[in-house]
Amino acid sequence: MIDPRTPILVGAGQITDTVGKPSSERSRVAFCAEAANQALEDTQAAIGGHALGHLVDAIAVMEFFSDISPRFASPYGRSSNPPQSVANRLHADPKQLLYTHSGGNMPQYLVNKFAEQIARGETELALICGAELLRSTQNARRANMKIDWNEDPGGGEPTRIGDPRFGFSEEEARHDLRAAIHFYPLLENAIRGGLKRDVGSHMKAMGRLFERLAAVAKDNPLATRREGYNAEALSTISPDNRWICFPYPRLMNANAIIDQAAAVLVTSVEKAREWGIPQDRWVFLHGCADGTDTWVVSEREKLDASPAIRGCARIALDMAGKKVSDIDAFDLYSCFPSAVEVAMTEIGIAEDDSRPISVTGGLPFFGGPGNNYVTHSIAEMMNVVRAKPGSFGMVTANGNYLTKHSAGLYSTEPTKGAWKREDPKKFQAELDALPKRRVATKPTGTGTIETYCVTYGKDAPERGYILGRLDSTGDRFVAMTPDDPALVADMLTREQLGRKVSVSESGGRNVFQPL
Repeated sequence: MIDPRTPILVGAGQITDTVGKPSSERSRVAFCAEAANQALEDTQAAIGGHALGHLVDAIAVMEFFSDISPRFASPYGRSSNPPQSVANRLHADPKQLLYTHSGGNMPQYLVNKFAEQIARGETELALICGAELLRSTQNARRANMKIDWNEDPGGGEPTRIGDPRFGFSEEEARHDLRAAIHFYPLLENAIRGGLKRDVGSHMKAMGRLFERLAAVAKDNPLATRREGYNAEALSTISPDNRWICFPYPRLMNANAIIDQAAAVLVTSVEKAREWGIPQDRWVFLHGCADGTDTWVVSEREKLDASPAIRGCARIALDMAGKKVSDIDAFDLYSCFPSAVEVAMTEIGIAEDDSRPISVTGGLPFFGGPGNNYVTHSIAEMMNVVRAKPGSFGMVTANGNYLTKHSAGLYSTEPTKGAWKREDPKKFQAELDALPKRRVATKPTGTGTIETYCVTYGKDAPERGYILGRLDSTGDRFVAMTPDDPALVADMLTREQLGRKVSVSESGGRNVFQPL
């Protein structure tokens, strides 16, 4: 007997468009609705996907890149209420209209949240969806096309959900450290230092790791890069694989310039039976967890670790009564190698473990549709466990700079008893109690480089950044290179980890010089 209020995922839809022409008709919200209709049809409900769409009583849409970043701002307008726009296209009248704040963790976070609501009888059919059209936006700009994506669907403002804080501190921003392409390379060199590898051997290791993702993408018709790059190609600098921010070349970065959409549906066993959704479409959420690491990267006690990932995996596995060895496939959030490396270490997946670490091909090769990637990984994990009934898959999700984390454990095997998760506030209180590293905002004297990165323009390196420790106090500090091309070039040819430097303020920023 299965408890009738047990939450289950019953439909998944995914779209990748690599050739379509931009148009006013396919806006971001219209693209979301396309994926939602695929998910509704995927349920194979006896009442039909169209009728099921009318019954959706909660819609959550992932925040679009164009609403987050000036770099990705769209000149073609937007919907004033994205979830209402999707609801109108489905002829639904939901009680909940949610538009998320930024975070790659949000799709899994919402599965976890809606599962709780469904188990309590507060929600009957929830739709989680998102889309990005950065490829179309870029192509339309180049062609000077006239496109109109403005839309006022009514319903006022949607409810915002998630954490709205910026992912960086004022001190980091003062030194131009705001973006993922800065922070993940900093984390990467810290990981390399912990492993005691030189740059060359670590580049090869990163190549071997991401070769695994590229091989999955090669066989996935929904992937945007299907070349099946080998380790050597991934770790070798070439015209097709130029430096973005050392130590990451282009093919080790998430690929955001894509047109992709995905959607999943969550309901209860009781409602699935009522609507005639066959049991072979049901996917059970056996375990889940959410947690946030120390918010500011420069304040983290260890730069190569994630207590939140470790704890999320432990809580999800304990909830399911499973061990890491029981999991058949993983989809680890893979925006950059450091995210995968830390997740594998914290979860307990060996470097030579043969199990899949991605079922999509990952953000660099499958595609990195902003906050919505994990909707794709959940949808694909549903396909994986449906194809192998009784198998278990784990999805991990990551927002900001290895900051906000969620995990989900999926299987077609029914859960036992009433579905109930641990209150996430309990784990978050444990994380919040962990020690933080004090950051000196006016550091002077000598110190030691803990980690570093070098940013690139189109053709040449531009600036070096470090996180260091003051010799006098042990406090951490943020600093950058002065206007000194020779020092920037030196950072690319000499080992910087553990190097002694002097630090002082110049022009309102901390600058360093090697000793």
